[in-house]
Amino acid sequence: MVSKLKTARLPSAPASIEKGKSLATLLDREAVDCLAHNIAIVHARFDDDRFRRTAMEGLAPLAILDRGHHLARALREHLPARYEDAIRILIESLTPVLSRTSDNGLAPFFYLPHVFFVSNYGLDPEGNGGRDPFEVSMEAQYEITRRFSAEFSIRQFLIRWQDRTLARLMEWTSDPDPHVRRLCTEGSRSRLPWAMRIPAFMKDPRPTLPILERLKDDPEEYVRRSVANHVGDIAKDHPNVAFELCERWAKGASEELKWVIRHAVRHPAKKGVKEALRLREIAKASGRRKRVEADEE
Repeated sequence: MVSKLKTARLPSAPASIEKGKSLATLLDREAVDCLAHNIAIVHARFDDDRFRRTAMEGLAPLAILDRGHHLARALREHLPARYEDAIRILIESLTPVLSRTSDNGLAPFFYLPHVFFVSNYGLDPEGNGGRDPFEVSMEAQYEITRRFSAEFSIRQFLIRWQDRTLARLMEWTSDPDPHVRRLCTEGSRSRLPWAMRIPAFMKDPRPTLPILERLKDDPEEYVRRSVANHVGDIAKDHPNVAFELCERWAKGASEELKWVIRHAVRHPAKKGVKEALRLREIAKASGRRKRVEADEE
């Protein structure tokens, strides 16, 4: 058994994607060792050696997302059978929350298996002793997103339980942690890259608009950029909805909100869509801010 030092740890990781290297290396032997170590600290009956063997078997040929699912299955095999008991152990094993919204490097990808554990096992009452797992799954995603992002897992809950999940996300739009606020808009994007799409929001994006309204003037650029990308997703399926939203926001918009508008319609503008070009003209920045933001776009 591992020596139970009292500090949870993350594997070493580069600051950004390195040319010629795969993201899969972020979930390799060192990550498995950290996972085993962190759980063993809080769960005395955890057989970390057996977990390591299960986790490493068949891991090598897998890409990053498949590794996340593979390690989630290994966790399911070696943690308590009832989902709520297992996920509480994972919550207790987490490292401290992120203290900033940038320059965190790639180390937080360590929590991809935790995200997939929630999405794969956190919706089924049968795996939770017949009890509704919604609340404990929301608690887990709240904690995970403060260290990485629960944008992949929250989508499963939006598909299964749209109304109750949207209600929780609306509550979280007022959370003091910008990582939590960003999850509200990023996780509910209809076409989030790397993730499954949300067909209901591709068909009708209106249920997510209250979240965007709440966060469009967020004090964190990290959150506002997600709002812009969310509106950009809407523009791919319902350009008129996106354009009408941006038109309304443009009236009396701050320089920060003007940037959100320009960023949201940048793709249709590049295709020469007249309404998108008009909106970008309306939302022009001014002076020094304009020069700075031109570099960002």
